[in-house]
Amino acid sequence: MTYTPITDIDSEVTSLVSQLIQVDSTNFGDDTGPGEAEVAECVEAMLREVGYEPERFETSSSKRQGVFLRIPGEDPTLPALLAHGHLDVVPAVGKWSHNPFGGEIHDGMVWGRGAVDMKDGDGILLSVVRAWKRHGIKPRRDIALLFLPDEEAGGRHGAHWLVDNRPEFFEGVSEAVGEVGGFSFQVNKDLNLYFIQTAEKGIRWMQLIAEGKAGHGAMHNDTNAVTELAETVSRIGKHRFERRLTKTNIALVKAISEAFNLDIDPSDVESLVKVLGPTARTIGASFANTAKPTMLEAGYKVNVVPGEATAMIDARVLPGFEDEFDLEFNKLLGENVRRNDVISDIALETEFEGAMVDLMAASLSAEDPNARTVPYLLSGGTDAKAFARLGIRCFGFIPLQLPPELDFAALFHGVDERVPVASLEFGARVMERFLRQA
Repeated sequence: MTYTPITDIDSEVTSLVSQLIQVDSTNFGDDTGPGEAEVAECVEAMLREVGYEPERFETSSSKRQGVFLRIPGEDPTLPALLAHGHLDVVPAVGKWSHNPFGGEIHDGMVWGRGAVDMKDGDGILLSVVRAWKRHGIKPRRDIALLFLPDEEAGGRHGAHWLVDNRPEFFEGVSEAVGEVGGFSFQVNKDLNLYFIQTAEKGIRWMQLIAEGKAGHGAMHNDTNAVTELAETVSRIGKHRFERRLTKTNIALVKAISEAFNLDIDPSDVESLVKVLGPTARTIGASFANTAKPTMLEAGYKVNVVPGEATAMIDARVLPGFEDEFDLEFNKLLGENVRRNDVISDIALETEFEGAMVDLMAASLSAEDPNARTVPYLLSGGTDAKAFARLGIRCFGFIPLQLPPELDFAALFHGVDERVPVASLEFGARVMERFLRQA
């Protein structure tokens, strides 16, 4: 198909992202937050305003809502492409310099919770399809557009619920794009690497339960649950899993070596960290399984030894090394500590090749002649885990050209989350080009 850019494609993306940030959709992980109903209503209104007829749906409760829209393509015989984003955000704790739910625009940035995770992506998708409607444009193939609840807590009330209960949303879908990929890293003035997510770790959110003998704090107690738990948590926190190489990591190291004209050994993570700077926080944790203690709870009175103590562990597991993780992790548990998997989800990995990957590269190069795409493995997790259950091939691709001084990785779940206006405008231009021709 012949492609002609839409001249005003990037004109409203900043405003849309700002509006979405202003709707508090905090997900505390226990269904006590505001839910996504209000922001879903906002997205629905944005789509209806230009003439679409989306479906605003509920999942497990009236608070957990999202929006679905299928846009017919020029060729109905082609498989559909799913473009997805999540509407929930993590809590905005700490001291912020701007209101985390203000969506304020200062110093060329849109500030607020969700600015990069991921109301920026939601706004980019909305800006694209709204422009299509205004200009009477149809994509090459059907686009299934999905805005989801509950990604920040594992998707049980979002993507996984939909796969189990609304399979018609995914009819004919063969591939999907969502977070976290397409962001840039400047090697030099003539080369910008754009990281495309082709793999992600599996999730193990676990509760550890230590059992002991309850009693008076002033008496001897050889089976203290707090002590048992503390020793186990300390072992886990200090443990370092062996580095393991996936096909994505091998391809990434090769690409980084070529970009910097170096000969980096795939197992030499330290050398990789040196050349990637702050971006290495996103990349570095993808070379090994990890398990991090995050929460502790025990006792109810200072002079009472409790009979039970609990901890929460956030573990992330490399594709292909799930069984190895379980064996190694279980050896770290104390004799009186048992493991309860609260959330357990799959790891993903796909090939960095094919028409989709080629089009991502071409769409980026059209806006940035210095662009070069490279694959990477996300150390976190996304809603792609649910869609992969249906055999959908998933990528992380929300394009952002970032200023080299911005510590992008630190903004995810961090204080003063923000996204450059210029990055959003770039993303809208690239994503429109990509989605229309996909």
